[in-house]
Amino acid sequence: MNATAERQPTLLQALTPLLFLAVALGAAVYLYADDSSYGANQISLLLAAGIAAIIGLRNGLAWDEIQQALVQGVSLAIVPIFILLAVGALIGTWILSGTVPTMIVLGMKLLHPAYFYPATCLICAIVALTIGSSWTVAGTLGVALIGVAQGLDMSLPITAGAVISGAYFGDKMSPLSDTTNIAPAAAGSELFAHIRHMIWTTGPSILIALVLFTIIGLGARGDGAGAAFGDLPALLDARFTLGWYLLLPMLVVFALAMLRFPAFPTIMVGALLGGLFAVVFQPEVVVALADNEGLSRPMALLSGAWTALFDGYSVDTGNAALDELLQRGGMSSMLNTVWLVICAMGFGAVMERTGLLERMIRSVLKAARSTGALVASTLATAFGANVVTADQYMSIVLTGRLFQPEYRRRGLDPVNLSRALEDAGTMTSPLIPWNTCGAYMAATLGVATLDYLPYAFFNLVSPMVAVVLACAGFKILRLPDAAAVPSDAPATDTPASRG
Repeated sequence: MNATAERQPTLLQALTPLLFLAVALGAAVYLYADDSSYGANQISLLLAAGIAAIIGLRNGLAWDEIQQALVQGVSLAIVPIFILLAVGALIGTWILSGTVPTMIVLGMKLLHPAYFYPATCLICAIVALTIGSSWTVAGTLGVALIGVAQGLDMSLPITAGAVISGAYFGDKMSPLSDTTNIAPAAAGSELFAHIRHMIWTTGPSILIALVLFTIIGLGARGDGAGAAFGDLPALLDARFTLGWYLLLPMLVVFALAMLRFPAFPTIMVGALLGGLFAVVFQPEVVVALADNEGLSRPMALLSGAWTALFDGYSVDTGNAALDELLQRGGMSSMLNTVWLVICAMGFGAVMERTGLLERMIRSVLKAARSTGALVASTLATAFGANVVTADQYMSIVLTGRLFQPEYRRRGLDPVNLSRALEDAGTMTSPLIPWNTCGAYMAATLGVATLDYLPYAFFNLVSPMVAVVLACAGFKILRLPDAAAVPSDAPATDTPASRG
């Protein structure tokens, strides 16, 4: 069947897969609670994709077209999947090498429970601003700070929220960040004008987040001892050789990130360097991980480092809390997350190819008559695209592509659009369990997305601040040479709003 026979979907058809997905995900959480991401959510996404495909077939699409969309959609996740695997390897070798234990011990000495949460947020913000990558920060500093939180008897969900808040602030405001470059490209604005314009929503948002983390921290009861561990620094010092030089793999990763090396080779270099440091500085720990008395010492060292890369670090110390802290990492630890990402990207690809996603966005545009409503609709659409397509890049590009003509038609400077794309497209991506960012953060930090979500204050507040400023008309820039267009003009004359 050729493309000319394809019928445009109705709004009811567009909403049907989403309504099914919402019910299925709710049932999965009810039946499996925190374990829903270990298969139940994946099935929900696949079934919802199947419903969208059936609607597409009914409207005249050929199966080959849907299948090709699946291939193209999942291919967008290939780079994130390799990064996930690389981060798993990095965590495994950095624990084995003593890099993560060293960071935990230093963190426990420097960070007090009273200011641990705001300090965590600030540290991650500064580093992410420097290197432009929230994922790299979470996979390195974030992992160590989670360990520090365990040692200080602090809340892991709040710590994860602080890590993510800081990491995404730095990522959002850094000219080195992918999303910070993609958003103005999708909206048709200039990079540094876009960054300057974001200050008006990002600045208040991070200040609010820091105030909230400070208030929570003042009531923290952590005493720095880590009751479940006993004396954690002493336990780690007894098992690993600790020293400042073990932080060199982290410095190398940050240096490569600042030099704009791609994320996957950067993280893999860090993982391999961790394995090398483990062999040099923790040989007995490496041999113990190999657990094969028949091997010669050189081969046992190779086997232990290799095991950390694919299966992470494991140990039986007799201290359950310490074992849980150390037994992490390896590429195999990311396989369930990879499964979730593939299913989510498949669902998003089918929704886009069948026209169901664009049909919903057209309805949103028609309802956005005022400037404030247009910006709020942009934020809602970017968030919805994060839910449906499961990818922040797709959310930013798709929303920017569909809304750009309407912003220009109304005489609005494209920096308004690019800022909105970041305020929702970038900020809400780690708050969705099956989004590539949400899945990555949960797998890397070891805290379920729905557990840290209430504490990712910066990510939650940023879209709210954007809505308030838009409705107040504050810092909504207009094109200087644009003809005035009534703010209540219906959005019916753009490519995105045509049937």
